[in-house]
Amino acid sequence: MKPALIILAAGLGSRYGGGGKKQVEKVGANGEIIAHFSVFDAIQAGFGKAVFVIKSEMREYFDEHIAKNIQGIEVVYAYQEMDDLPDGYICPPERTKPWGTAHALWAARNVVDTPFMSINADDFYGAQTYRDIFNHIAVNKGDFDYAMPGFLLKNTVPERGEVTRGVCMVKNGMLTDIVETEGISRAEDGNFYHENNILAADTPVSMNCWGFKPNIFAEITREFCHFLDNNIADLKSEFYLPNMVQTLVGKGICNVHVSPARDKWYGITNPEDADKVRAAIAQMIAAGQYPPKLF
Repeated sequence: MKPALIILAAGLGSRYGGGGKKQVEKVGANGEIIAHFSVFDAIQAGFGKAVFVIKSEMREYFDEHIAKNIQGIEVVYAYQEMDDLPDGYICPPERTKPWGTAHALWAARNVVDTPFMSINADDFYGAQTYRDIFNHIAVNKGDFDYAMPGFLLKNTVPERGEVTRGVCMVKNGMLTDIVETEGISRAEDGNFYHENNILAADTPVSMNCWGFKPNIFAEITREFCHFLDNNIADLKSEFYLPNMVQTLVGKGICNVHVSPARDKWYGITNPEDADKVRAAIAQMIAAGQYPPKLF
């Protein structure tokens, strides 16, 4: 069976117009969103299924505006719901914040049983990234042999505003450490800061793009239970995917191969970022990297 692509699209987008749906911002000439280009790149790389992780109330919109425009690949949905927790746990009724990216990925556990690539819906990773991840997860047979592209920090931070990045340490092509780091910003002096510390411009970051095997879902369940044991009463706590991967790496449970990202990353953090993404995609279409109409 062909690997699947899991697209995390249930986030609130709190920095984007006070909760606007940046995941469905139109960036293509025919109304395509970033995820359309992601699915197109995945099809070209050889993936056989696209799984959109969304909120249940977004289903009608995705049916009408997103999924119906996709051809050449099976499209299914998974739903990230706050009350979808492991057996024995109950979501606090006053909680309004989603449980985080690892929980979002866990939502797809019942619809994916093949190796897969997971991505953010509002991140443009580039065609080569999909080929690199596909080639790794489709060929490497080890159940705990995972992969990620290493993007350079300087290419992933917008001109204004703060972002969260999975800051990585890599040795001999293998991930040795990853820390989900909030509040990274680009200063007028050209440096990148986390709190009062300068981060090197060429620091590798994960951008929440991964190649996994289906056994990751059992690991997420186990680590999610540990997380809930310690954090369920904290209404703002989040179960981050990079932190979970770090736990698995630290325990020696998995290996994560890091390939240098060869394509430029684009993303939408602030409303003005959308125009930059549109311009970049228009240039790629003009250069023949994408057809004028994807599907």
